[in-house]
Amino acid sequence: MIETPRLLLRLFRDQDREPFARLNADPHVMRYFPAPLTRAGSDAMVDKIQAHYRTHGFTLYAAERRDTNEFIGFVGLAIPGFETHFTPCVEIGWRLAAAHHNQGFATEAARAVLHHAFQNLALREIVSFTVPANLPSRRVMEKIGMHFDSEFDHPRLPESPPLRRHGRDRNAG
Repeated sequence: MIETPRLLLRLFRDQDREPFARLNADPHVMRYFPAPLTRAGSDAMVDKIQAHYRTHGFTLYAAERRDTNEFIGFVGLAIPGFETHFTPCVEIGWRLAAAHHNQGFATEAARAVLHHAFQNLALREIVSFTVPANLPSRRVMEKIGMHFDSEFDHPRLPESPPLRRHGRDRNAG
């Protein structure tokens, strides 16, 4: 659906479920989340991603390397399923397998997704959020032109630190 020089961002396929489950079970990849996902939890996430596309016409897209056709994670858009002071909104997010970190894939794909959001979907604003300690994602946010806006307590996370407090960035196309 969306192409970059090195990636194809497309809808999830059934054959993506196994590598996605491995990615979601990796403690390093999931270190800024409450816990790694089980296979059932990962499959449920794919089902939710697919349903989101059917409902909204955009979603978190499977990221595939064009040179190897390898599934490496996701980059895309979603409407968060919780309420806080800035919802409803559209969020940009990414999650890549550890072997593909620090190679510019998230930034490359996120730039293309932002372009798609503003040019093709006519969205006016995109947000992204993560815990302050997630410096890799914070760097991607900065590289794609997002600007820190506020902090909030994520309503779906336990009240104890370090994961509940999040920073929100925004980009108004």
